[in-house]
Amino acid sequence: MKPLIPLLVTCLLLPATAPVRAAEPAAPAAPAADGKPAHKFLGAPASETASLAYRLLDICQEAAANDVDAFGARPTVLSRQMAIWATSVYDAWAAYDDKAVGTRLGKSLRQPKKKATLENKKKAIAYASHQALLFVYPDSKTFLEGAMKELGYDPTVVSKDPTKPEGIGYLAAQAVIEYRKNDGSNHLGAEQGGNGKPYSDYTFYRPVNLPDKIIDPDRWQPITFTKPDGTKFTPGFLTPHWYRVKPFALESSAQFRPGPPPLMTSNPEELKKETDQVLKYNAELTNEQKAVVEFMRDGPRSTGQSGHWLRFAQDVSRRDQHNIDQDVQLYFAVANAALDAFISCWETKRYYDSSRPWTLIHHFYKGQKITGWAGPDGGTKEMNGEEWHPYSPESFVTPPFPGYTSGHATVSAACARIIQLFTGSEKYGFVERRKHCEMTEKLGGELVTIDLSTWDATADMAALSRALGGYHIPADNNIGLEVGRTIAVYSWPKYQEYFNGTAKVRP
Repeated sequence: MKPLIPLLVTCLLLPATAPVRAAEPAAPAAPAADGKPAHKFLGAPASETASLAYRLLDICQEAAANDVDAFGARPTVLSRQMAIWATSVYDAWAAYDDKAVGTRLGKSLRQPKKKATLENKKKAIAYASHQALLFVYPDSKTFLEGAMKELGYDPTVVSKDPTKPEGIGYLAAQAVIEYRKNDGSNHLGAEQGGNGKPYSDYTFYRPVNLPDKIIDPDRWQPITFTKPDGTKFTPGFLTPHWYRVKPFALESSAQFRPGPPPLMTSNPEELKKETDQVLKYNAELTNEQKAVVEFMRDGPRSTGQSGHWLRFAQDVSRRDQHNIDQDVQLYFAVANAALDAFISCWETKRYYDSSRPWTLIHHFYKGQKITGWAGPDGGTKEMNGEEWHPYSPESFVTPPFPGYTSGHATVSAACARIIQLFTGSEKYGFVERRKHCEMTEKLGGELVTIDLSTWDATADMAALSRALGGYHIPADNNIGLEVGRTIAVYSWPKYQEYFNGTAKVRP
């Protein structure tokens, strides 16, 4: 069985202004090279001040990482899985709050004040978490049961008694699960038109371009990847049906669809200008920029933007010494903002089906000499345009879905703004130290510092990293940031309605 406190992130984070609550609270953190206190970000801290919600999120993240190991990185799917977890935990917690209402059962599980003890609250959210995670990560059953035992709970207990905390947890999670079983994600593989596999497309998407031939440079092109063992594979559009998934706070997936990106058919000069900017980035990457690309590309253990921003939310938990109530509400809002941002973004991707720099640079510079990243050995070299490669390993050349808009930009902007609204402050106040190039080139370099001073700046960095890496033209990122922030501002009053008890159960 894996440990309850998993090593999920191996980066080094430092608060920019406030003292650090280190992993071992009895001893001061060792100073970094610049004299600031430092600590390793290892998931749940050893300190007993961490709330149970924080520790349950660690369990969720580890199960998510196991899912990535088994099925590959599926950021859309991961966002739904984490949102189901966070919503189930929130709905169980709401039964013990004097105002909050659940998203599925409203006030019906409300407990009398005498039962609203910390222990009952903890037990209810633990069982809600367990049921939700078993549903979305069935292959992690052994790990999840072991984690429950380490928390002091019996994973075999299944109660439907609405007067007991374990029953509240079960009923809250099951209500969310039932609501999401047929939400358009094709989680069960039962949608008509699909191939019977979980999360498979049932909308009959077909790419215009071939992996080895650009038919229309305005449209998405599948790309052939090479595994470390030399095996080649060509992934299709990841979850092209995601625009049909039921959003949490949005009215529809198309609600905030932006206008079109620059295209060869409408604005070829602007498209060429944006493509040239990506080419320039690629040829002039600094070590610091490479570190930013890798930091934002991987999330923690490839659990995607949902996993990454929930980790950032945990930074807030530690920084502000959150209690269980604050953590449950924050994770609920961040996870569902990420879900809605992915659904909105994928509707835009499906609608425009736009290309990425891989296709555009190969199209614009075919037969011409350019300078670009030289590959895993590092440096740059002169090459033919059709040989250009993003700053990315051969096993993941560029994400397998259309470019406009950027998922990193849209989700990061939405989550960053939600955290800002929740905390009432734009301040983040952390930096990260990591070795540059270690995920992409053969030789990792020295430690570099990445400043995460504010929420907007961190979202902007996530967006810019996608152009630096060669995955997106700037328009994909800039418009994605706008849409993500719009989603958050629109959604925030709805989260507040759940917290203050005025929300209605959504059909």
